[in-house]
Amino acid sequence: PLSGVSLWAQPPGGRVALGDRLVLGCEVAAGTGPLSFSWHRGDSGAPLGTGPRLELPHVGDEDSGHYQCRASDGASAAESPPLNVTVL
Repeated sequence: PLSGVSLWAQPPGGRVALGDRLVLGCEVAAGTGPLSFSWHRGDSGAPLGTGPRLELPHVGDEDSGHYQCRASDGASAAESPPLNVTVL
């Protein structure tokens, strides 16, 4: 089964200036087979994107919040701990 799903952010810590670029990445420590990824913010059901990276080229105030990455290998799925993004 999948395990060790984690997030990284650039800039580090998810603190980004209004209008700047934010890149989030998802990594999986253990898992087999082709992986798929989806990105979620807060309780919103619709994914923000798919793939191991999510790029927001010009962040706005509405982009603040908790982000999570969900990884799946087809047989199992796991979520990263939430990362709080703060728009300064």
